[in-house]
Amino acid sequence: MALGLGDIMKVKSAWDKFARNHPKFPMFLNAVKGKGVPVGTVIGISIDYPGGEHVETNIKVSEEDLDLVETLKKV
Repeated sequence: MALGLGDIMKVKSAWDKFARNHPKFPMFLNAVKGKGVPVGTVIGISIDYPGGEHVETNIKVSEEDLDLVETLKKV
């Protein structure tokens, strides 16, 4: 799936707005990018909904996951 120039500009605009509203997140990503994500790294994600529900998961990065991690670093 290829993105057109218009799609890329929309993503860039949305990211810029998101980064202004949540400045710690890009700083977090830059810190992670600087260290890398080697095999064996555990990535955790959690969501706390307004009603109190909490959902979380994590993955342990495998050799097979590194292609996706490298692709995401370029985005």
